[in-house]
Amino acid sequence: MVDSALHSDFVAQLSAELGDHQAALLVDALMNSPQPTSVRLNPHKAIGTMPEGKQVAWCEWGRYLPERPRFTVDPHFQAGRYYVQEAASMFVGHLLTEALEGDIPQGIRVLDMCAAPGGKTTLYSSIVGSKGVVVANEVIRTRASILADNVMRWGVGNTVVTSNDPSHFGSLEGWFDVVAVDAPCSGEGMFRKSEEAREEWSPDNVRLCAARQRRIMADAWRALRPGGVFIYSTCTFNRTENEDNMAWLAEEFECEHIDIECPEEWGIVRTVADVAECFHFYPHRTTGEGLFAAVVRKGGESRGNSRPPKARKSPFGVVDKQSAAAVGKYIDKQAQVYLATIGENIYAYPQAHWDDIRVVCEQMSAIYSGVRVGQLFGKKFKPDHALSLSTIVSTSATPMVELSLEDAIRYLRREELGCVGELTDGLNLLLFEGAPIGYTKRIGPRTNSLMPKELRIFQQ
Repeated sequence: MVDSALHSDFVAQLSAELGDHQAALLVDALMNSPQPTSVRLNPHKAIGTMPEGKQVAWCEWGRYLPERPRFTVDPHFQAGRYYVQEAASMFVGHLLTEALEGDIPQGIRVLDMCAAPGGKTTLYSSIVGSKGVVVANEVIRTRASILADNVMRWGVGNTVVTSNDPSHFGSLEGWFDVVAVDAPCSGEGMFRKSEEAREEWSPDNVRLCAARQRRIMADAWRALRPGGVFIYSTCTFNRTENEDNMAWLAEEFECEHIDIECPEEWGIVRTVADVAECFHFYPHRTTGEGLFAAVVRKGGESRGNSRPPKARKSPFGVVDKQSAAAVGKYIDKQAQVYLATIGENIYAYPQAHWDDIRVVCEQMSAIYSGVRVGQLFGKKFKPDHALSLSTIVSTSATPMVELSLEDAIRYLRREELGCVGELTDGLNLLLFEGAPIGYTKRIGPRTNSLMPKELRIFQQ
């Protein structure tokens, strides 16, 4: 007997594509098996006392947790030391490193076309590190804001968050070395944890999603240079949105095969669509939710990155030497950064990749980039919360105070700290188990939190 909560056409689709036995096992897993909890550690921040658990086979930083903690009130999560990410979704990082044969080239440019809420973006950011730039695009502005918050919290500083229609990236034709499309889909892989996804599913919606995915894929393909890597993923099972779309891509454009290592013991089902290597994650075979992923190389003569058209009006202003000196005290001396202003805020960018970041911000609608460092009021500098969570923050510019769990949570709620006497008058960098979680300013017997009000937590 099939659970009545699943659409009969969906079950029939599974049986047709997987066979009755495998379809029955998958349906049982979707409706009756527990949802695993997994996180991905931030390799660019000291790990310390972090969530411990079994490693995710295809991601060195992925961990399965034995139970689901209250992430919102965990200072480590708020400090960006790990990201709560579904384990199967981490596989795109394996595809990237395999496609590049484990060698991340200097100056690499990665476009994450459908990036919110930020799981795959922060994964690409970790893989690229100081060698390149990640552009994370989300067309829906409210979701783009959530994406920006997660990028800020991750703190690596090599990412630009944009909010553009995919067609706008035509102005950066052939500019990216890697383009990833985690396409909006019918969400079959989320049926176990989302009743809404089950209720919204229909054959018509599958067809509509597939057509929309092809439009996004075509726009994304244009932004990829010849010889570049194209990664496609969905959180759904059906061939229409998966293999059929990859076969369409190979028919419409020049695609080349990429060999990917994927051990059988991982439980991932491999298929082929024309020249594309395809991978299915089924919850009855792998520990995680449903996912489809595929990878190809763009054919054609590899000629390096094309030059973008002439910039529109630049959003950046110049930081003079005196201001740069005042701000630089709060930035780690080992960090090689370029400082620029956007409005009243000063931002820091990796010096080696400033030109690439500037190009993106001048061509696209960028809502966050690099690290927002803070503001100057005359000769006085007010550091931004984003600086405290970044990997470039100086730990010698201000006194540091280690907080208890209770005081760390008070800070995250923007409440008065219980350790005021331990703080130095003026600016203090607050830590929890060695991880910076924000700035506060002591003024006599009280504190003034520098954490933005919109980021405060409300859970008890």
